[in-house]
Amino acid sequence: MSATTRRQDSKRRPINLTIREDILSEAKQLKLNASKAAEAGIEAAIKQAREENWRAENREAIAVHNQRVAESGPLLVPEWAEDNGAL
Repeated sequence: MSATTRRQDSKRRPINLTIREDILSEAKQLKLNASKAAEAGIEAAIKQAREENWRAENREAIAVHNQRVAESGPLLVPEWAEDNGAL
């Protein structure tokens, strides 16, 4: 199931948020839906946190992989790289 499908199928519930007045005022002037904008911001923050967590959890494996590539080169060299001497 894609993120878009999940978003469309998910139930919404009312909550209380505290938002700076200037931001809310400008959003109203621009006729933005504050609930959808807040939801998008929270969704982006979740994505960023998951990415940061993944990088932290895999930092050692990434370092080991990068070291191996630096010492031995890539396991597979694509044809386009061989032809152009890119690697």
